Amino acid sequence: MSTFLPALLNLLQQYGYPMLWVSMFVAAIGIPLPMGLALLAMGAFAALGDFNIVLLAVLTVSASVCGDHVGYFIGRRWGSKLLNWLAHPKRQRFISLHMIERSRAYFNRRGGWAVFLTRFLFSALGSITNLLAGTELFPYRHFLFADIPGEALGAVIPLSLGFIFATSWDAVGDIVGAISLLALALLVVIFLIYRLVKMAKDVKAAESKPEDEL
Repeated sequence: MSTFLPALLNLLQQYGYPMLWVSMFVAAIGIPLPMGLALLAMGAFAALGDFNIVLLAVLTVSASVCGDHVGYFIGRRWGSKLLNWLAHPKRQRFISLHMIERSRAYFNRRGGWAVFLTRFLFSALGSITNLLAGTELFPYRHFLFADIPGEALGAVIPLSLGFIFATSWDAVGDIVGAISLLALALLVVIFLIYRLVKMAKDVKAAESKPEDEL
């Protein structure tokens, strides 16, 4: 459990819905707040009759989407310019224009899943993904299409679990955190295996090419 969580829960209980909206908004921008655990607790509070769970979900989604858009447009306005500046021919180039084009093409193919999954499964990477999506000039409509459903799941899942398990919400939070870490580790392993297989195929193709030309 986060050491900041008790203070955050106290503020949420004291100031209610407005505090929840502000907390979710700044967390989506990138301020490290334990909002996953806070939503579990808010769901439990709703089960006790302190809050309306439907209103909690609506406020959570709207605040998260607004915060995500701040990160996206920061990346699109300044992050993309930084990349172009680094690749300018008149400067010592840390990256090439070709690398930027390949990176943006790859993000356009896979970025939707990255945005969607980091809304609820890998939420710690959400704010970074927002900046990256903007920097890579990921189409806004695609970002919106992946962001809203992902944030809806990111709100409904913890609120519902908190509402169902009520007084045991903290134990559920530990389990959810462990599952998230396991899923992230599994994703990293799958990605590494994919890259190794691809590299092996490229090496094999390069070795066989001279034989084909003979």
